[in-house]
Amino acid sequence: MLCPDCVKVRPDQTISWSFGLAFGLLLELSAHKEKSLNLQSAMHFLYPPQCLSCGEETSADFALCAECWREAAFINGLVCDVCGIPLPGEPLSEEAEEHPFCDDCLARPKPWDRGRAALLYQGTARRMVMGLKHRDRQELASPMAMWLKQAGQGLFSSDTLVAPVPLHRHRFFTRRFNQSALLAAQFAKLCNLSHCPDLLKRHKATRIQESMTLPERYENLSQAISVPSGHLAQISRRPILLIDDVMTSGATLSACAEACKSADAAEVNVLVLARVARDT
Repeated sequence: MLCPDCVKVRPDQTISWSFGLAFGLLLELSAHKEKSLNLQSAMHFLYPPQCLSCGEETSADFALCAECWREAAFINGLVCDVCGIPLPGEPLSEEAEEHPFCDDCLARPKPWDRGRAALLYQGTARRMVMGLKHRDRQELASPMAMWLKQAGQGLFSSDTLVAPVPLHRHRFFTRRFNQSALLAAQFAKLCNLSHCPDLLKRHKATRIQESMTLPERYENLSQAISVPSGHLAQISRRPILLIDDVMTSGATLSACAEACKSADAAEVNVLVLARVARDT
């Protein structure tokens, strides 16, 4: 029988064994990574990445081609702190005590606190919104959420509750999904925020607002949106971030913000993928 001293492992043997195990694991991980890269390369060869907007071949997934990128009017620089429309001048720091407002927001104050938009509603942005809304291109919601996150810096904190602009049930059954809810869900997941897809309810079937004047739009949405009683405790004294695909006049977002403020929300900010250059 061996004595205890005979079965002890020398320090140099321990180091050698540990190094060998680590080296073996590295080789295995390297082989797995190479296999994954080869599979990804094969998939790209069979199914080349396509432009999110026009479908032309691109060099990376979830990207725009050069032409569509040139037509994508991303909003940068100085913007109105309420509606997000671009303004002339140099951008201010987030710590600035005063934030700029456009003439429209000064003349007609909005019921929400702050707002941003990722793009102007033209060219590439318009094609992508129409694709999401009317051509069932739900896969666009994920890259759109990344643009929303970039545009919305400073509008949300860890306790913010994300909610979409609601659809009336008749329009929901026709379209089969709420594009704003898709964006809100992807955005909340990306930013690790709480999300309530039915925080607001549109209980009146409003008419399509495309050809309406500004007063008609606000009248059309009067008493159309509210917070269901089951969500009153959830919204009380909490910051809310409303998500929508497009801001035109701001009438729909105003109705949503008023409903949230009436339910005692601490603050209400709005974030949209795109907005028209001028209110109509």
